[in-house]
Amino acid sequence: MRVDVWSDVVCPWCYVGKARFEKALGAFGHRDEVEVVFRSFELDPDYPGSQRETALGMLSRKYGMTQDQASAADARVAGLARAEGLGFDSRRPVGNTFDIHRVIHLGHAKGLQHELITAVNEAYFAHAREVFDRDVITEVAAGAGLDAGAVGEVLETDAYADAVRLDELQARELGISGVPFFVFDMALGVSGAQSEQTFTSALNQAWTRRG
Repeated sequence: MRVDVWSDVVCPWCYVGKARFEKALGAFGHRDEVEVVFRSFELDPDYPGSQRETALGMLSRKYGMTQDQASAADARVAGLARAEGLGFDSRRPVGNTFDIHRVIHLGHAKGLQHELITAVNEAYFAHAREVFDRDVITEVAAGAGLDAGAVGEVLETDAYADAVRLDELQARELGISGVPFFVFDMALGVSGAQSEQTFTSALNQAWTRRG
């Protein structure tokens, strides 16, 4: 069975949803027969590549929140993340994620996608690192097991750009407008950072459907 997960690396709900899904998968009786593939979805594909702002600043600008409202909104998801045993730093920056998605496709090609996304999540959400900086994402990717030279080659070219765009096209074709979005064997969809119990139910339902 395969589970395709559309997500963005700056999405805190994707961070929480991934943790909850992985807990459900870890307890699933057929977990060794489940392939999980992360797909690209940019929450803000038009975000300027050189621009940086804090996550709280982005919430204020994009949604018209006051600083207090932005802090409260971030604190709510921070509490959910910490309940899953995850680190969460409200000082994290925001930037364009296209290049990171390209590196994640390299991780998939090398069989290290899970390790890479976990490392990027920890660097970004737990330690507020500048993962949009090429030196930082190269360091994080190398720490996850990728060859630093191969990462640099991806970043210096347009490698995997078409793969990112194809993921996003498929998301549109499937009607996915928000992330995280989990698709089980291209037949059953689960939207959002659902509970561990919901993911367990989806895994069981998808497995039963296979006959």
